[in-house]
Amino acid sequence: MRPKSPVATGTEQVFGDLREVADRVRAGLEAERPESTEELPPDEAPAGQIGQFAQSERDRVLTAGVGGLEKLAAGRTDEISDDESFGMEAIVLLEGRPAILIQNQDFASQQGDWAVLDGQRAAIRDSIARVGRVEVSGHTSLDWLGTAFLVSPDVVMTNRHVAVEFSRTDGTGWTFQQGMGARVDIAEELGTPSTGGEPFAFAVTEVLGIHQDVDMALLRVDPSSGSQALPLPLAVAADAPPDVPGRPVYVIGYPAWDGRRNEPESMRRIFMDVYNVKRLQPGTTTEVLPEEFTVKHDCSTLGGNSGSPVFDLTDHRVLGLHYGGRYGIGNYAVPLWQMVDDPLLSRAGVNFV
Repeated sequence: MRPKSPVATGTEQVFGDLREVADRVRAGLEAERPESTEELPPDEAPAGQIGQFAQSERDRVLTAGVGGLEKLAAGRTDEISDDESFGMEAIVLLEGRPAILIQNQDFASQQGDWAVLDGQRAAIRDSIARVGRVEVSGHTSLDWLGTAFLVSPDVVMTNRHVAVEFSRTDGTGWTFQQGMGARVDIAEELGTPSTGGEPFAFAVTEVLGIHQDVDMALLRVDPSSGSQALPLPLAVAADAPPDVPGRPVYVIGYPAWDGRRNEPESMRRIFMDVYNVKRLQPGTTTEVLPEEFTVKHDCSTLGGNSGSPVFDLTDHRVLGLHYGGRYGIGNYAVPLWQMVDDPLLSRAGVNFV
């Protein structure tokens, strides 16, 4: 049996024109010229050889995926091999549902369907500036836990399962666990130090509340604790979008290595072990489950995206609070428009629009 797709949407739904995608990926592979390691100094040659091996493996996987796309386009589904199926999954992750690196609060232009992001660049950059990584001190094994985003002038939203790692309750409210602290760093991009980043880090001063019914927590931050000004809060959707499933969305967060969800070694080679930094992850909504306070989406999230905002690509309001996913089944978010009258969010002054 071929493995499931890493996102919950089939390849045919992710890509409109399979042949066009196959041609584009093949052209990209043919244009790449691996660098030679022959002239490298002896102490650098092994690393160069490892890099060449990783690139060769990536090319092999993508070449198999091109063959799979061509067979799928021709209706020859029963001829697709396991290698070709896995290669198609890789193409879905790299092109159809990419996890785009963010650097200097910006992102590289994309090909194919996601070239549309260029036309929304200014608004997406505004979104990027209001999302940060939840970092902790005093934890026994972790220095960061997930993602959070600004929903009022001094309040960020994240997941319950993120906040309980550093907080406790006495039955009437929530406080920090003894010896622990937290902050939200809105940088932590590729190329910036993995620790420090004080100009963009804002201390968490209060656990405002942890929701009893949904996987949500609200944290108060000190706007004066960073040397940069804290930006204005994001607009949170006060009403449901008209066309779910199928609405273009994007997630911003900090995907971490998560061997539970993908083929570990091959995915490490494809993504070159770049994790724990800020990424832009576009996709679509796939289903709303109102009774379960859940909206599903197919953005390529991993562990570390817990607490990420799910943005509407049309108006850039926050539609959902991402809280988890299951391999081959879907990713889940709290539909925030269902929480407009919630007492905890009202007390926090969440910026519903």
